[in-house]
Amino acid sequence: MFEHIFTSRSLLAAAFVATVGLAGISAQAADKTLTVYTYESFTSEWGPGPKVKEAFEKTCGCSVNFVSVADGVALLSRLKLEGAATKADVVLGLDTNLTTEAKATGLFEASGVDVAALEVPGDYKDDVFVPYDYGHFAVIYDTQTIKNPPQSMKELVEGDPSQKIVIEDPRTSTPGLGLLLWVKSVYGDKSPEAWAKLKKRVLTVTPGWSEAYGLFTKGEAPMVLSYTTSPAYHMVAENTDRYQAAAFSEGHYIQIEVAGLLKNAHDKELARDFLKFMVTPGFQDTIPTNNWMMPVSPTSQPLPDAFGKLVSPSRTFLMSSDEVAENRKAWIDEWLAAMSMN
Repeated sequence: MFEHIFTSRSLLAAAFVATVGLAGISAQAADKTLTVYTYESFTSEWGPGPKVKEAFEKTCGCSVNFVSVADGVALLSRLKLEGAATKADVVLGLDTNLTTEAKATGLFEASGVDVAALEVPGDYKDDVFVPYDYGHFAVIYDTQTIKNPPQSMKELVEGDPSQKIVIEDPRTSTPGLGLLLWVKSVYGDKSPEAWAKLKKRVLTVTPGWSEAYGLFTKGEAPMVLSYTTSPAYHMVAENTDRYQAAAFSEGHYIQIEVAGLLKNAHDKELARDFLKFMVTPGFQDTIPTNNWMMPVSPTSQPLPDAFGKLVSPSRTFLMSSDEVAENRKAWIDEWLAAMSMN
């Protein structure tokens, strides 16, 4: 009898310990946090962030913590400032113009993601950075205000100064840097003169894309630097074709956005799982109608019809990341000098 009671109590105790242990494991899994540095428009309520967070958390037994800054170039600046002490596990929102500088920080390591099957213009491949979307930069204009939009970079630079454009700062913004490189691609050594002329049309320079596009849609200026895909948002979400992209005869500069794994990520397996998730339909489905860019791998749904009505650039510009790293400071100094001239 005593032995039976002892055995029963032992079994109950063992069961209790097992239950507590399982609960502890479950709680530990739920306590796992993935910290992702990205840009503000990604984490906005209409951006991909909320859907990406929900979809990944269903599979990871973790919590995704997005930390956002104004724009992509600001991400790299923050990483350089924080160094090895950064809390980021993954950085999402750099682009190929910045990858050489990002690697030079020594903060990143190989992603472990197979990118061979991804469909990226120029067949971009990298063992450190994972591409997740792309789009061509474009001047977006309000058709109710501008009846004859610029049809080339030359027409933009030399056009009516009363028709203003909002642009982004190349020191903090990947679109701003993209415009800088677009102008350099078209004008080369004559870029300072082009900027001096274009300055007359610039209403203001914003830190990031969100501020610039917000001013445009509020009617502060009839043009803004954005993407050829931006009109799709208005066609799909607002059922209007009022805002359109100007097709430039010289061609358009492309942006390929990437994500990377930090060497000091506190849970590298979790971080790699997220990077692998980024090229699956669970992530890629959010890109066309939330980030309003082009996906790099198949989605579970076809693209909306609006994407078939977008400007298709006659030529694509893209400098190597090494060339940008070598010249970015000098070219920004050129831009600053031109934009500060009276």
